[in-house]
This record gives sequence, structure tokens and C-alpha cells, in this order.
Amino acid sequence: MNLLWLEDFLAVAATGNFSRAAEDRHCSQPAFSRRIRALESWVGVELLDRSSQPAELTEAGEWFSAVAKEILARVARVPEEAQRLAEANSATLRLAATHALSFTFLPRWLRSLESNTPLGPVQLMSDVLQRCEALMLNGKVQFVLSHAHVDARGVLDAAPFTSTQIGTDVLLPLSVADGKGKALHPLRDDQDHVVPILRYSDESGLGRIMHALLDRRLDKFVYRTVFTAHLASVLRPMVLDGRGIAWLPKTLVEDDLRSGALVPAAGPEWSIPVAIKLYRDDKFLGSGAERLWQMLNTA
Repeated sequence: MNLLWLEDFLAVAATGNFSRAAEDRHCSQPAFSRRIRALESWVGVELLDRSSQPAELTEAGEWFSAVAKEILARVARVPEEAQRLAEANSATLRLAATHALSFTFLPRWLRSLESNTPLGPVQLMSDVLQRCEALMLNGKVQFVLSHAHVDARGVLDAAPFTSTQIGTDVLLPLSVADGKGKALHPLRDDQDHVVPILRYSDESGLGRIMHALLDRRLDKFVYRTVFTAHLASVLRPMVLDGRGIAWLPKTLVEDDLRSGALVPAAGPEWSIPVAIKLYRDDKFLGSGAERLWQMLNTA
């Protein structure tokens, strides 16, 4: 029996019209009719009453219609079920992380975990948050690592996804230092002072946080956006080049702060504390991933 015969049968069962069903199945009518006859021969009974126009299902045909749909649905689920079975025994962790955390937080975090328990292989995909979210939604990764804030929620902050906080960070308003160690571009409320701002694009998770928490507050200043990019790692050298102010993760600029190359452009009330979260789907992720999740939530 050929699975294509089941699709042929359901096509003609829907209308009773052999010509239309053959056209829908991209087949000549004689060849289509032979395939239906071959199916009936395999089943051992007639499934269609051809004496009426349009053709009607026999009693056996009515029963077999439900059976054919069930068989095709079951076959369609086989690849997904096979993949889940393989993942259930897989030790590989599939993780998507935003660029800023991939460069700074992630290596230290993995090292601290491995000092207690071997993690096995890790497959990392580094991208902007919007694409990391898409990887999770499409089942391509088990975890997403990103900055998060309660006032800037994303698609992973709702069911069927859950998260656990594994660290903290701060977005600091920073400028390159002038010759006296002060901010070259201070955030100052002065009608004669235009504040140059370096922003994150909409695809960026840090951009989502800035949009939610800073846009209205900045409206009291005279400012202009002089540069926009997806990545904090791109904005950082622009700040160091004296282009303006950017809110950069402290985890990314610790060396610049220690050396005095970058300095605060505004008071501490303009800093944004953020969480570092690991997101997952609530379905079973496989033995290796579930061990990691259990370790994080029992520590």
C-alpha cells in the first residue's frame, strides 16, 4: 500500500468527482482511477459507489475515510516524535544568547557551572534577542539567555515559556572621558546643549528595555540620535570614539570603567538595573537540559 493512495482517496471522497480529484492530485484521470482501484484491492472492498454521479462513499468507504485521516496524521507526527526521542537521550545543550551576554557573562557562567558538574557539549547560537526568540519559538534551541526587565516583557515572558534569573547587570549611561576625567557628553538639561544619543535598534533586547524605560524621560532633554546599531559591542567603540552617550551593560565595560576611558554621563538615577534570565519551553527538553534546569533551580 502506498501512502499516496490514501491522499488520492480522500481527494475523491471530498467531492465524488474523479476528474477534479485527479487534477488536484496532478495526475491523469486514468492513472488516478487505477490508484484508487489498487487501494480498494489492497483493502479488499469497494470504497466508492461509482454508479451514482458524483460518486458516493460505500459504508466501508465511510469507515475507511476516518482510518485514512488517522494514518496520515500519525505518519505526519513521526519526525517530531523521533526528534523528541533523540533529544530525550541527548546530552548536548542547545542555547541561544544575545551578543552582549555571549561575549561577557556566558563564558564565566558556564565555567562556574562546570566547576561543580560537567555539562557536556554546548551548541551556542549568538544573535539579537528578536532572532533568539524566533529560534525558541521554532524549537531550534532549548534555552535563551538574555537581559530582561519587568517593564519590557517579550514573547518568552508568557506561557508556555518560563524563566529563571541567573545573574544581574546594569545599563549605565556612559560617555568617553574628556581631558579632566569628566564626561565629554554629559546628560544635561540645557536648551543650548544638544545631547548626542547612541541607540539600539528595535530587534535588540537592550533596545526594547531602553524604549520602555527611557524614551519618555529623555523627552525633557534636547537630544538627537546620532547612531543606531543592534549590538552593545558596536555602540561601545562609538562611545569610546566620542560620538555620544550610550547605555551599555556593565558586564561589557568593566575594563573601560576601571581604566577611566568611559565615565558616567549622568547620575545613578539614570542607571537601569536588569536581570539576566535563562528562558525555556515548559515541555520536556531532554536529559541534559533538564539536569541543567534542575541544578539551577535547586542551588
